[in-house]
Amino acid sequence: MDSSNSPAPAAPDKVSVVKHVLVSLLLAISVWAATWLPSSAATTTGTDFTPHGTQPGLQSVLQSSGDCYGCHAGFFGTQKRFMPHSTWSGSMMAHAGRDPLFWAALDVANQDVPGVGDYCLRCHSPEGWFGGRVAKSSTGAALNGANGCLLTGDHDDNDYAGNDYAGVGCHLCHRQQEAAALPVGVRPDSGNLFIDDSSDCNGDAEPCRIGPYRYPEAGISPPPHANAYAAFVKRGQFCGSCHDVSSPVTSSGPARTLIDAFGNDTGIAFPIERTASEWTYSDFGDTLFVDGFADAEPAGDVARFGETCQSCHMPQSVEPETMACHQNDEGSRVGNLGRHDLVGANAWVLGLIRNLYAGISGLARESEIDQTIQRTLALLTDKSAQLDVALDAFAGPGSDLTAHVRVTNQTGHKLPTGYSEGRRMWLNVQARDGNGALIFESGAYDASTGVLVEDAQARVYEVQQGIWNAGTNHCDIRDGSARKMFHFVLNNCIAKDNRIPPRGFRGGNNPELQPVAHVYPETSLGSGRLVNFDDVTLIIPIAPGTVTPISVDVRLHHQVASRDYIEFLNNEAIEHAIPSENLMCQPARPPLATGPRTQTRAQFMFDLWVNNGRSPPVVMEHRTLTTP
Repeated sequence: MDSSNSPAPAAPDKVSVVKHVLVSLLLAISVWAATWLPSSAATTTGTDFTPHGTQPGLQSVLQSSGDCYGCHAGFFGTQKRFMPHSTWSGSMMAHAGRDPLFWAALDVANQDVPGVGDYCLRCHSPEGWFGGRVAKSSTGAALNGANGCLLTGDHDDNDYAGNDYAGVGCHLCHRQQEAAALPVGVRPDSGNLFIDDSSDCNGDAEPCRIGPYRYPEAGISPPPHANAYAAFVKRGQFCGSCHDVSSPVTSSGPARTLIDAFGNDTGIAFPIERTASEWTYSDFGDTLFVDGFADAEPAGDVARFGETCQSCHMPQSVEPETMACHQNDEGSRVGNLGRHDLVGANAWVLGLIRNLYAGISGLARESEIDQTIQRTLALLTDKSAQLDVALDAFAGPGSDLTAHVRVTNQTGHKLPTGYSEGRRMWLNVQARDGNGALIFESGAYDASTGVLVEDAQARVYEVQQGIWNAGTNHCDIRDGSARKMFHFVLNNCIAKDNRIPPRGFRGGNNPELQPVAHVYPETSLGSGRLVNFDDVTLIIPIAPGTVTPISVDVRLHHQVASRDYIEFLNNEAIEHAIPSENLMCQPARPPLATGPRTQTRAQFMFDLWVNNGRSPPVVMEHRTLTTP
């Protein structure tokens, strides 16, 4: 059409201009409200929370981990201790879709920001998400499954095709490619990963399954399926695609951006978790990576410092019979096969899953989960922290006894790290007289109620994220009833982060990583590296006439879920009338045979917490000193 013959548009009248200005103003206000208001009234229905990375509609669907079982699971002798499927099947990765704490938190997230469960389920149920059973179908059509009610299978089903509760499976990791096509400013984290969906893998008509080996140059027999070597799978940044978590970066920008301590909007997508970045900015990290992006290929395909996430969380098996699959010879992979249990710190939830779903009538995973629990506890107690205690010279009863405690972080990230909500570490210090009577305690914990007493001298290591209050210029972490809040998707400020940095930490001036409301000095003036320990001085008053000697007992505790967090989830479900799981999911699916069913997911989790030790803390380190 020739536009030169079209009539010129009429000049707008004043009424039209005013209407346009008002509409624009209202639109701007609505966008502001949806972005900043800390209220579920800030609805974002229709927002795409996962526009980046590979989307549902794969040509080659993610195969279930059950397809890998026959070759990669252990059946005899000690095979379960090292075979890839056996070690994976006891891990939190394998049970990310069964985790009852996740499901309770998902309901609160969807209550706060309708539909945001799409963002959560991409990592916790990748087979369901990539299979088009959450918010986007395989054709791209919108779905209403952000609450998980369109997933197939059940919690205690095995890992064969059709069970979306089977967690983070083999294919998700072994088909992941290095991010190369994300928009400027979008980080390769929060599940913004790329899946190989090609139909040609070195001549095989299927996607590649990547691994850290070059066959047969490495002296290892090649597998019978399509495979390819990738240096990426050996780097810590490979894990960062899920273990850095930011506020969802939608097609309109970040849902929440970080507000600093002065009320300034940094424009940074709110840093919910930064485990991979903490590692990157430490002496363990690969210096070729900055802010999650690769600068160049590392020489020799290894990280410059040689301490990757995998070296701690996937240590090489040294079992004499080690092999990767049943087509290998026994012993052919000794010292050359990473264990796939990927242990972290969450032994408690693994115990819940074992008791709920892993019996003979269900998953038959008890021994695999028990093995992972044992290795998790070993990692916490043997390798994570060092505790040193010293007492000053004691003048005797009627004077103060001074105790000096140093907690050293021996990991490659902050301690504690990972999921911030309810996770913490603290020092319990007790002093007893010569008769064994308790005369002083700091950081007292009541196992029967789950209450931690935060006295004036207590040192609790945690990150407290909150909602910025523009009226008071304060980061609020408590509601109007003084209860602690844990609004995962509404948080936009950090009130406290005194978690202990890793060795050589260079993130002291990085707003996403820096300590908050606590000071960690530099290792030397101007080095830019923070110390990886915290020094605590405790003053213990000793009354006149106290029987001596005085013994001082110091314990470093780690806890997965605090009472405040569990009660918050349950209170949110009650106060917002979140329905039971069966009611929530009608008529989308019939009731499941396991899980909450007639309860809310939060009430189900609360009852599990009460009946399973209230997330009992693990004693990581323990020291006792006695005065002369």
